[in-house]
Amino acid sequence: MQKDLSNYRKTYEKQELLESTCPENPMQLFQTWFLNADNSDLVDESNAMTISTIGLDGFPKNRVVLLKKYTWEGFIFYTNYDSEKGKAIAKNNHICLSFFWPALEQQIIIKGKAEILAENLSDGYFESRPDGSKLGAWASNQSSVVSSRKELDENLLSFEKKFEGKEITRPKNWGGYLVKPISIEFWQGRPNRMHDRIRYNLEKDFSWKIDRLSP
Repeated sequence: MQKDLSNYRKTYEKQELLESTCPENPMQLFQTWFLNADNSDLVDESNAMTISTIGLDGFPKNRVVLLKKYTWEGFIFYTNYDSEKGKAIAKNNHICLSFFWPALEQQIIIKGKAEILAENLSDGYFESRPDGSKLGAWASNQSSVVSSRKELDENLLSFEKKFEGKEITRPKNWGGYLVKPISIEFWQGRPNRMHDRIRYNLEKDFSWKIDRLSP
């Protein structure tokens, strides 16, 4: 089986990214781009991002998760700490996040260090979740092998009975990570593959160095 994709091409002509319009702090530019994506009718799930980790087997692995909050410090998401990604982060907390909004011809690539979020913050977010999502966090041993879908459904049913009429507390192996960026690259598609790439690197004095990269 084969399919030749060499003639797949797209022309990028919607916007430009110039140093003169870049703020000193990349989080300001991130917010501008994110709000634009979030308000666009052309973008579904603007907070969907790819997380790349180095697994215990030495291979990189990407998966899509949802960004739940961003601050001046960085980017917050939630997961099972015993999952494949959780174990990978525990061994090597250097990870990469990326957002791609094709309709806007924009991409953001973030290198950073992941830290486990304070328990009270994870508790607060967990309390805001729908009951079904809370029960799912208990029922799923994320990334572990299961015998069938029936096993998952039975696990969920057992926790529905366990917590019936009770507060659904947060499992201790489930919570958030804060990813503190050390590098953020903004990619804007341009004609003739001469794309705009602006990279912010965090310096030792915690200022940000801005460079333009060749496309």
